[in-house]
Amino acid sequence: MHGFPRRVDNPPNPWSSSHVEWLGEAPPVELQVFEEDAHEILSENDSPDVPFRWSLNPYRGCQHACAYCYARPYHELLGFGAGTDFDSKIVVKRNAAERLAATFARRSWKREAVNFSGATDCYQPLEASYELTRKCLAVCARFENPLAILTKSALVRRDLDLLSSLAARNLARVFVSIPFVDARRARAMEPWAAEPRKRFETLRALSDAGVPTGVSLAPLVPGLNDADIPEILERARAAGATSAFMGLVRLPASVKPVFEARVRAAFPERAERVLAALAEMRAEPGAQSTFGRRMRGEGPRWQALQQLFEVCARRLGYREHGAERRLAALEPPPRPEPKQRDLFA
Repeated sequence: MHGFPRRVDNPPNPWSSSHVEWLGEAPPVELQVFEEDAHEILSENDSPDVPFRWSLNPYRGCQHACAYCYARPYHELLGFGAGTDFDSKIVVKRNAAERLAATFARRSWKREAVNFSGATDCYQPLEASYELTRKCLAVCARFENPLAILTKSALVRRDLDLLSSLAARNLARVFVSIPFVDARRARAMEPWAAEPRKRFETLRALSDAGVPTGVSLAPLVPGLNDADIPEILERARAAGATSAFMGLVRLPASVKPVFEARVRAAFPERAERVLAALAEMRAEPGAQSTFGRRMRGEGPRWQALQQLFEVCARRLGYREHGAERRLAALEPPPRPEPKQRDLFA
């Protein structure tokens, strides 16, 4: 990053764009936008908890304002807070596509799969104005580099043209995150993400366009959405999803007070039961931050939920599923060997 992000005095308003039908209702908080020129756009992952090495995040912070987002502490590295600052002070990496093209042009690059949204959603509302994700998809298409996307947003439908073209060459797959069936509970925990109904519709639109799709049931919050597992899997399968995974909610550092405050405010009658059940599944000290164990729980209740997930996924015919399985990398198609000129031609 070249210097501290610069605040934009008159940032674009995504709710005045032609994509407003996919964005839903505007948040009631004042949006502050900061722009930066990133030195590198890809982040390298060495955790066994996720199945990808490279991730791309065009934005820091996220207007979806999910109470459980594990990326919240990263905002503190910028001098912002992990609470409402994370939801309303968004940093835009305005040169994302240029840096991605520069990375792909290096002779050392091996055309490994890139995961869009390793931290914050690449299709959050500002994407309607900046179109950084779309530009990065175009770069992937030009270099024939495989990618996977994880999003809660219906805005991904805007890019069906690029995604279907990439998918036709086995270069793209999209996972839609749908942890909740009930719209009221989803709104309480993910206030400015697309409502569940629109996410199922998005899965159908992607599948109909020939894009391989999957559903993410992460995060699982015991006492809030564990009973939704069968219905989510069934509705997602009916919408064309062929892959599925789930993971237990993880509350590192400053995420925990944000999550607990939201649960107590939105669900006062069941908050103590939810927090107690989560503590039971995270009973072993340090498990929440230990590599290889951060996305799963412990104990009989967690094992029962795993079994429920597996039984439902097998019954519905998911080809890839599991509590530990994630965005499987795609293999890039081989590039044709250059033809050697005939010496005597």
